[in-house]
Amino acid sequence: MKTSRPFPDSTAALSSYWSSELDAENNKQVRVKTVVMDAATLTYDTLRFGEFEDFPETTEPVWILGNEYSALTEKEEILSDVTSRLWFTYRKSFPPIGGTGPTSDTGWGCMLRCGQMILGQALMCRHLGRDWRWVRGQKQRQEYISILNAFIDKKDSYYSIHQIAQMGVGEGKPIGQWYGPNTVAQVLKKLAVFDTWSRLVVHVAMDNTVVIEEIKRLCMPWLDKAEVFGEPERVGELNGCLEGACALSEEEVALWKPLVLLIPLRLGLSDINGAYIETLKKCFMLPQSLGVIGGKPNSAHYFIGYVGGELIYLDPHTTQTAVEPCEHGQFPDDTYHCQHPPCRMHICELDPSIAVLSCNKDNLPMFELVDSQPSHLVGVDAINLTPDFSDSERLERFFDSEDEEFEILSL
Repeated sequence: MKTSRPFPDSTAALSSYWSSELDAENNKQVRVKTVVMDAATLTYDTLRFGEFEDFPETTEPVWILGNEYSALTEKEEILSDVTSRLWFTYRKSFPPIGGTGPTSDTGWGCMLRCGQMILGQALMCRHLGRDWRWVRGQKQRQEYISILNAFIDKKDSYYSIHQIAQMGVGEGKPIGQWYGPNTVAQVLKKLAVFDTWSRLVVHVAMDNTVVIEEIKRLCMPWLDKAEVFGEPERVGELNGCLEGACALSEEEVALWKPLVLLIPLRLGLSDINGAYIETLKKCFMLPQSLGVIGGKPNSAHYFIGYVGGELIYLDPHTTQTAVEPCEHGQFPDDTYHCQHPPCRMHICELDPSIAVLSCNKDNLPMFELVDSQPSHLVGVDAINLTPDFSDSERLERFFDSEDEEFEILSL
């Protein structure tokens, strides 16, 4: 039987990416950090089921990654949708990162796990579809097994904690250091290049700007080929207007590389600015939504929806034992799905540094999204970016811990 271990050829290419100099540097760093990690894994454990509240009895709609539900009549459907999302948490007892590094990411890997969750959601939309549901104990499709194998905690899995942590060294983050949303976005962008099965294009839109020409060049590489083979008028037609870009043949549509779009934002200084709240909620209503990663300084969450004034999220702050695949790549997957009511927090508690994510399997939803009129945007007079210096300690900690590349969003 063919093994479900994903993409062996590209995995070998990914493994050869790391140079001996990088390995040597990692080994120096992790010898020191392993001692620190063992002594300083201050975190909390969310896997105490009695502490989780059920959904409130409210007439307000519940939005989960583009799907709308009623909390009064569709509670089972809500929980089924949430449970079907991949839930990546802290793990322990996995092979040492870098050969001699940490064997657990407890206390520092929450943003890395959130990055895994959003990419896992993108892969499931890509290969299984948004309406796919996980059922405990049910025999799973091969595509699902391959997706999950890509995140297993070992060095040769595409999106393992090992790969993300080691790739982060190139972004200036030593192994064992907490990431901000932008760093994990940049790392996922680099790792996705090696995933030839999914063929995802991960694009990180900086400076609050999505450049359509960049997206088209990344997702429709045949545009460059048309230019080379003497069809510049065809390229000009497509680049000149969105209508032309959408008027593609079936063969050309099939060549569109699925896009994962990450937009790192800072929606305020020390606290989220109230002017952005309704706009942020609307992100969860989009059919293309992959959610939002953010949380609080040094405490990251994966936000998948909202109800009323509360955000719904999956929390990675639970330490579970690493899972070893069995024969033919099969393994118990119960611990990769959150089987209790999801966590909720008031939207005003959200740290202003976030990354908004969307996935577009083909070009039409992408350009429809751009064409839609953002009528919910507020005027510039609604914004107040003056920091509260009575909270100067937290503000200083925020800028120390988060990525400097973030921009304050203009309305």
